Amino acid sequence: MIPTRRPLTTTDLAPLARAALGPGRTLTGVERLRGGTKKGVYRLILDDDSTAVAYVWSADEDYWDRPDPDPRDVFSHDTGLGLFTAAHDRLAAAGVRTPRLRFADSTHTHLPADAAVVEDLTGGSLEDALVRDPDGAPQALERMAELLATLHSHTGPRFGKVAVVDDGGSSYGVSCEQRITEGALRSVAEAAARDPRAAAARSELEEEIHALAAEVRPRDRHTLIHGELGADHVLLTPGGQPALIDIEGLMYFDVEHEHVFLRLRFGPHYDALRAPGLDGARLRLYRLAMHIGLVSGPLTLIEGDFPDPGRMRAIAEHNLHEALSLLKSAS
Repeated sequence: MIPTRRPLTTTDLAPLARAALGPGRTLTGVERLRGGTKKGVYRLILDDDSTAVAYVWSADEDYWDRPDPDPRDVFSHDTGLGLFTAAHDRLAAAGVRTPRLRFADSTHTHLPADAAVVEDLTGGSLEDALVRDPDGAPQALERMAELLATLHSHTGPRFGKVAVVDDGGSSYGVSCEQRITEGALRSVAEAAARDPRAAAARSELEEEIHALAAEVRPRDRHTLIHGELGADHVLLTPGGQPALIDIEGLMYFDVEHEHVFLRLRFGPHYDALRAPGLDGARLRLYRLAMHIGLVSGPLTLIEGDFPDPGRMRAIAEHNLHEALSLLKSAS
C-alpha cells in the first residue's frame, strides 16, 4: 500500500528548530525544498529573518521502497543520519566545504524521526549559476575543480562508505570493479523487467559488461569521492565558493566512478573538471554501468508515488539511449 505523505509544518518543526537554534528565536515558516527523494529538506524561517535547513530521515520522506540499508554494501540505499554525520565530519577534516552542521538528533525527542539542522547557504546551486551567469562560469568551474582536487587528494585504506571505513570496518566484495560489475548486471535485469527495449538488449548488455570488466586491471588506491556529484549537488556560499550537499553516499572508491558521473551531469562544462591519469578501462565499464543504473533506478522509483514521474521517465529514457548507443559503438 502506497503511504500517504504529508509535508512537515511549522508546528511539526518548531521543537527541532528551538533545540537547534535556541529559544530566543521563533520559527515562523518552513519551505520544503525540491529534489530530495531519500530525505526531507526544509528551509526554516525564523522571526529575525535568519534561516537554516533541516534534514529529516523518515519513511514518509523517502520515496524509495527499499529495505533498511546495510552500510557494508557500498551501493546500498544512501540515507540516514549516521551516514550524513560521518560524511560531514570527513569532509570537514579534508578541508572540503559543506553546509556546517548545527545540530543532530537521533533520539526522536524533538521530531519523530532522525533529523539534523545545517547552515543555509543562500547563494543558490552551481547548476543554476551556470545557466544564470554564463560569463561567470569559468571562474565557478575553476573553484569547483579546486574543490575536486582537494577531495580526491584524500584516500582510504579500503573501499567502502566513509562511515564504515573510518570506523575500521570493511565492505562486501573484493574490489571496486567487482562491485560495479555486480551492480550493473543487477540493473540490467531490473531495467529489462520494466522496459521492452532493455529486455531485447539484455544479453548484449550483459556480454558487454563482462567484456569490459575483463579489461580492468587490479588497483589498490581508494579515493575519497562524493558518488553522485552533479552541479545540483553543489551549493554556493555568498562568496561564490562551492559546497557539497547530499553527501550521505561519500565513499572511498575508484575516482573514475566520480568522473563518469561528472561527465554526465556537467555536460559541456566537464572539460574544466577533467583530471589526468584516469584509467580508460574503468571509465568504459563504469560509464555503461552508470547509464544502465540510471534506467533501472528511475523506473523503479516511479512505481511508487514519487511526485514528478515525468522527470524520472526522461532520465531513464536518456540513459537507455546512451547505454544502447554504447553497445552499437562497441560492435
